Amino acid sequence: MTHRPLSTDVLVIGWGLSGLVAATEAVAAGRRVVIVDQEPRSNLGGQAWWSFGGLFLIDSPEQRRMGVHDSLELAQDDWFGNAAFDRDEDHWPREWAGAYLDFAAGEKRAWLRSLGIGFFPVVGWAERGGYGAIGPGNSVPRFHITWGTGPGIVAPFSDAVHRGEDDGVITVLPRHRVTELLSDDGAVVGARGVRLVDSPAPRGVESARERVGDFEIRAGATIIASGGIGGNHDLVRAAWPARLGTPPARMLSGVPSYVDGSMQAVSTAAGAHLVNGDRMWHYVEGISNWDPVWPSHGIRILPGPSSLWLDATGKRLPVPLYPGFDTLGTLEHLRITGHDHSWFITTRRIVEKEFALSGSEQNPDLTGKDVGLLLKSRLAKGPTGPVQSFLDEGEDFIVEDDFETLLRQMARHAGGDVLDVDQVRREVRARDAQITNGFGKDAQISMLRATRSYRGDRLIRTAAPHRLTDPGAGPMIAVKLHILTRKSLGGIKTDLDGRARDEHDAVIPGLFAAGEASGFGGGGVHGYRALEGTFLGGCLFSGRQAGRAAAR
Repeated sequence: MTHRPLSTDVLVIGWGLSGLVAATEAVAAGRRVVIVDQEPRSNLGGQAWWSFGGLFLIDSPEQRRMGVHDSLELAQDDWFGNAAFDRDEDHWPREWAGAYLDFAAGEKRAWLRSLGIGFFPVVGWAERGGYGAIGPGNSVPRFHITWGTGPGIVAPFSDAVHRGEDDGVITVLPRHRVTELLSDDGAVVGARGVRLVDSPAPRGVESARERVGDFEIRAGATIIASGGIGGNHDLVRAAWPARLGTPPARMLSGVPSYVDGSMQAVSTAAGAHLVNGDRMWHYVEGISNWDPVWPSHGIRILPGPSSLWLDATGKRLPVPLYPGFDTLGTLEHLRITGHDHSWFITTRRIVEKEFALSGSEQNPDLTGKDVGLLLKSRLAKGPTGPVQSFLDEGEDFIVEDDFETLLRQMARHAGGDVLDVDQVRREVRARDAQITNGFGKDAQISMLRATRSYRGDRLIRTAAPHRLTDPGAGPMIAVKLHILTRKSLGGIKTDLDGRARDEHDAVIPGLFAAGEASGFGGGGVHGYRALEGTFLGGCLFSGRQAGRAAAR
């Protein structure tokens, strides 16, 4: 059954963070908005709701209070050295990068604060690089954790949508899957698609795809905010670049299955130009969720820098591929090994100080804005509750009181048949021998000592250097790590107003894109690598730009 066509000023396809921001900006400009999404209403907020809530800010009060000296100029050097733009298609990504950096150094924090969004006082240092002044990595800590994590970022925009519904200026239509963009004389004038059967599925859980009808919506402007492809492993493998080796046979999903890339073909059929599809961001510290929500549900360990990282055969990863230093450099190296997993060797003392888990549901203290629980879980002795649950229940964790027993259990674990136990023993003993004095030649240990000069690392992020085989630091722990899908860095090419552009760089009237669907701006604002804390920020900025422009 087809309902009679609806009409609106602005149609937003996708209710993730960028879609919600775009919708609220359009309403603030006096426009009527319809938001459609293929999922049940329980998923309002999309991937952002599940996130840790990290935001990239430049020269913030939080940085200054922690003794961090940052500047727009330093951030520009880091961003462009990290992105390594080198293609004709990178014109608009470069423009977006410059505009986003101005935003992150300027009004971004004040704008978020005006919406009631606050930040954890300790600034994290993600993607540290380690190659040199020119190249990948953040020169200083810039990872600002939102008080309330992902739900805390989503809340002001979802609340604004609820108010818009009450006022009759926003219509939200769950279970509406767009299959075609409507065109008239070269302009996009809306969308049509199928209505899916109602579903009681909780947030993140796969929902039914049974079709119960059709729909058509006419709009003065249409904004694609449908996300990326991380939940569709076939699309991930199809886009996998040769520079990152062969795609893994087995991956975990860091996003729900509805992140399926279904709007990519719909967008290109309407003339939108997708660029940089081979640029992607997947994590290498994935662990199987012992209590999964979606298929192949993985969680990322947000590691401090102390664990010893070994490939599947037991060889130590080369300098500077330490935990938290270069995500894609590590991914590229591990793919060369021909195996889909790697290992951390660590201790309980390191885990309780350095292991955090990505995701709002894995951080109940920050997500719930519970100061008492935060002080207890982050500063008291012992791992946080969610980390302890993985130690107790996680299939990828091996916990043993002595090193030799740990080695035997690793060899018996799935994938342990390729492990050279003698090599692991040599790596651990050689590393531990470097701890016993203040000198040594181990670059990771030298880095550990240096990073503890940063107050944030010393306080909650980096354990005092010690021998992995020290009984007082035990038990010893091995963690089997998997590749975890997450973000598409490429997407629909857009100008700084979020207007979609075709293969000849001409504007497609009536069509806009935001968030991951647009590579967080321009079709790839991050280039080849991201500096972290930049995905949510890219959704905020590109959603704001597209929403304001679509309302004109």
